[in-house]
Amino acid sequence: MSAPTQRTSIQLYRDLLRLLAHIAPGTSPKSVALRTTVRAQFENSRNEEDPAKIEALKSNAVRALSNYMLYQGGVQDKKKGGKLGAAMDNYHERSVQGMQRNGNDSDDKKGAAR
Repeated sequence: MSAPTQRTSIQLYRDLLRLLAHIAPGTSPKSVALRTTVRAQFENSRNEEDPAKIEALKSNAVRALSNYMLYQGGVQDKKKGGKLGAAMDNYHERSVQGMQRNGNDSDDKKGAAR
């Protein structure tokens, strides 16, 4: 696949639609919702003319594809007893714990300010 900056917007759009057909084939509610979301995001940016903004949008689309593929790889690896899935679970647990700590800290600060 080409680098993100070399992919045209229409190529990225088609890549996303192909991925969606793989994730949620047919006309299930999940499939319809995902296609509608992707279509709306591209429609919102249709008239964008700023090259820097266009590159940022294209990079975000490529990142979304990459993140999904990494996630699915981790899920498959975990089923086979691999390290990637376990590492992803470990990272998720630490992230949730960090958010909970930060949430409690902000609650404490709100209480102290009153």
